[in-house]
Amino acid sequence: MRLVPLAEARDLPRWQRPETLLFLMAFAMPLAFATWMALLNNFVIEVAGFTGVEIGWLHTVREIPGFLAIGVILLIRVIREQVLGLSSLLLLGVATAATAWFPSFGGILLMTALSSVGFHYYETVNQSLQLQWLEKKRAPQMLGWIVAVGSGASLLSYGLLVVTWRAFDLSYDFVYGVAGGACALIAVFCMIAYPQFESPDPQHKTFILRRRYWLYYALQFMSGARRQIFVVFAAFMMVERFGFEVHEVTALLLINYVANMIIAPLLGRAVGHFGERMALVFEYTGLVLVFLAYGGVYYFGWGVVLAAGLYVVDHMLFGLALALKTYFQKIADPRDIAPTAAVAFTINHIAAVFLPASLGYLWVVAPGGVFVLAAGMAMTSLLLALLIPRHPAPGHETRFGPLLAAPAE
Repeated sequence: MRLVPLAEARDLPRWQRPETLLFLMAFAMPLAFATWMALLNNFVIEVAGFTGVEIGWLHTVREIPGFLAIGVILLIRVIREQVLGLSSLLLLGVATAATAWFPSFGGILLMTALSSVGFHYYETVNQSLQLQWLEKKRAPQMLGWIVAVGSGASLLSYGLLVVTWRAFDLSYDFVYGVAGGACALIAVFCMIAYPQFESPDPQHKTFILRRRYWLYYALQFMSGARRQIFVVFAAFMMVERFGFEVHEVTALLLINYVANMIIAPLLGRAVGHFGERMALVFEYTGLVLVFLAYGGVYYFGWGVVLAAGLYVVDHMLFGLALALKTYFQKIADPRDIAPTAAVAFTINHIAAVFLPASLGYLWVVAPGGVFVLAAGMAMTSLLLALLIPRHPAPGHETRFGPLLAAPAE
């Protein structure tokens, strides 16, 4: 294992630099996760006979590892962050490849739990490495490009599904195996081909919860609660209510990622130009309107075309979530990044543990009510975003500055 200080990494070949590794990991993860999501609703309905209740429980199980992401703090005491991130990516790939081997309620929950551990621990470490390895001035634009690369990987997965699913009569077993296997192989390559990069700011390896980060924690909590409704029920609605087949769901996701490839870099530039507050206010205002319209689709029967359009807009607005990362990067002690990433992921998943299962029961009675509730969550996020200052910095974490933010510990 070769250690390379971050300042010396610029002397490495371009393909072996830290930002290239971030791009490669961003490409690998969606190969497994996006394929899993694209097939999930059809797989569980056609193979296991899931209803809204079972899908709610599945997503609750899927989010438990996210709630336990705080365990990353313990693991980085004995495992380097880079090694942990790539090992988690490998687990995600292997578990995805084996998903169709267990086509029962219990088996699907088991594979979901394993892949979720890989996904959430990878995402926790990946967020930490991004904020440590990317310069603050370049971070918004670079994060936008990283989102675009991930969208490109998803586009590749979905494009192949659209073209080949019906033409070659593919099986769930084959598709999950190829997608998960590709992710796992890339993770192994990254372990072998890249040195270990040393950040100039050694990370704290203890639990950290600082009062001056309170607004970041609150925004993370609301983001997790709101996003669950989109992830769990928006696509499920397209299958259950409108009878979408695999290739149709995949085509819809395909449109999402084509748009993200084009727009994400522009969103990164917009965050750098207009600031985090304006970006998040725009996102949350749009989400309020989108979720209210989702409710209208059920209450007033506005139709499948509007539902599909809302799904695309919803997905595009989530691209502005990179502003939350750069907001924290600007207010944080550089040594707090790794432990706070773990704490933030846990906070983000507090509501995710109980919301999918509980809302699964509400879905059976009043599906539109689920989206009305999401609109209320988006409005709460909007009010919180208004507290972000134009130029966040340590000691100036909110617009009220010293009135609400404790001094930097």
